[in-house]
Amino acid sequence: MLVIAVSNAPPRLRGRLAVWMLEIRAGIYVGDYGRRIRERIWGDVCGMIEEGDAVMVWSAPNDQGFDFATIGRNRRMPVEWDGLTLVQFAPPAPSKRR
Repeated sequence: MLVIAVSNAPPRLRGRLAVWMLEIRAGIYVGDYGRRIRERIWGDVCGMIEEGDAVMVWSAPNDQGFDFATIGRNRRMPVEWDGLTLVQFAPPAPSKRR
């Protein structure tokens, strides 16, 4: 199983993902591909994401049963902890006061 979620993605990237995968909700794409195709799709995402952000999750033979990769600016960042990949929230950007 392969899931890609995109935010603020350009229309050409969304169209490219729709060629390979099923868009089950706005910005959420699902498919079932092996490593080679997964890496090709992720390469397209990385090359076309521009100012947006994306996360890709796929089934993997590890303790969690899945693995994931991210690209772009997002408050949720993956961190490795004791053999598990967890999600750490970055602090919000400071607001500009007048």
